Amino acid sequence: MNMQCEHDLEATRQKLKRLQEHYERRLRDASDHSRARELSLRSLKSMMNQLTEEIVRYETHTQAK
Repeated sequence: MNMQCEHDLEATRQKLKRLQEHYERRLRDASDHSRARELSLRSLKSMMNQLTEEIVRYETHTQAK
């Protein structure tokens, strides 16, 4: 996703917040130690990193203008 405006930035921040909350819930779920849980956590972390990078890229680009 290439952010084009502040609205996109805010939407991406909200997505990141929801992913972080979901990640924390899955992390605390001590009843499930399956391979699926491990892969789910890894996938969530990857998506969180991607969104964080997009936010940083947008903010850096915006500040450079």
